Amino acid sequence: MPAPKHIQGSLTLAILVCLHAVTAASAQTRDVPGARDYPGIGRFAGSVVTGYVVKDFDATKIQAAAFRDGQPTDARRLEGRIVRIAYRTNPGPSILEVSRNFETQLAKAGFETQLACDTDACGAIPFTESIDTLPVPQMWVDGFNYHYYAGHKTEGGRETWASIIVSQNNQEIYTQVTIAELGAIANKMVDAAAMAKGISETGHIALYGIYFDTDKAVLKPESRPTLEQIAKLLTSQPQLNVFIVGHTDSQGAYEYNLDLSKRRAEAVAAELVKSFRIAQGRLRTAGVGLLAPVGSNATDAGRALNRRVELVAP
Repeated sequence: MPAPKHIQGSLTLAILVCLHAVTAASAQTRDVPGARDYPGIGRFAGSVVTGYVVKDFDATKIQAAAFRDGQPTDARRLEGRIVRIAYRTNPGPSILEVSRNFETQLAKAGFETQLACDTDACGAIPFTESIDTLPVPQMWVDGFNYHYYAGHKTEGGRETWASIIVSQNNQEIYTQVTIAELGAIANKMVDAAAMAKGISETGHIALYGIYFDTDKAVLKPESRPTLEQIAKLLTSQPQLNVFIVGHTDSQGAYEYNLDLSKRRAEAVAAELVKSFRIAQGRLRTAGVGLLAPVGSNATDAGRALNRRVELVAP
C-alpha cells in the first residue's frame, strides 16, 4: 500500500532539509564568526570551525570510561566554564589520524588520558547518545564509526576536563573539542539598590546578568531576573532616564562588534518597554563594541569582563 501523501511530503521535506544541511556545511570555507581555537590545543591542519559555543557557566556530559552492557560506568556531569568547538576537515586524513593529533596536543597541555576508544570498545550508538555534541550541521557523529577521548588535569588548584569526539560524514572528518573548566557559578546578580548606588556614585553600573548567545542579539530567558531589577529601579525613580550601552570583547571585526553591541543594547531596551512597561523615552541605547574595556582582551577572564551591558546616567 502506498504511503499517504502527507507522510510522503514529510519524508521529502526531511530529506531536502538534510541535503541542504550537508551542502551548506560542505560549502563553508571560513570559521563561523567569533570562533577561535582553544589555547594550547589548536586544530588539525586544513580544518574550519563549524560550531563555536562558549558559556561562562554551563554543564556538559563527559564519559570517563567505556560503556558496559550498554550502560555508562563512569559518566561525569561537569559544571563551570564550558567551551565547545566543532571542526570540519576535508577528505584525506583518517579519523584516527585526527584523533591522535588532538590527543598529542592535549598530552602536551598536561591532560592525562581517562578514556580513548573506538566505536565498539566505547559502546557503539548508546555511547554517542550520552555525550555532549553540537547539533547538525555544526557537528556530525556516525554512531557506527567514531573515536572518543576524555582527559583530565589539575593545575594551580583548578580542575579541567577535555573530550574529543571524531567521526566522519561524506568522507569529511568532523571533530568536536569540549573543554570544561570546573568552577562555581559567579554571582552576577545586581539588584535595583546596587544599580541605584552605582549610578549615583559613578554615573554607571556594569551588568553581567544579561545573556546572549555568541554573535546574537536575542535575549536569553536567564536574563529576566536582571531585567526585573532594572525595571524595579526605573519604576522606583520615575525621574531617572538612562543610556543602555552594549560592550563586547575584541574578538571579531571592529565594525561588526560595534553593530552587535548596539543591537544588544536595543534588545534590552525593547524588552523593558514590552514586558515591564517602561516608557521608551526614558531609554536611549548605544553600542561601543570593544572601545571601553575593563579587563585585558588578551585573557579569557578579561574578555568575560568586557562582555557586558551598562546603565549610564545622562
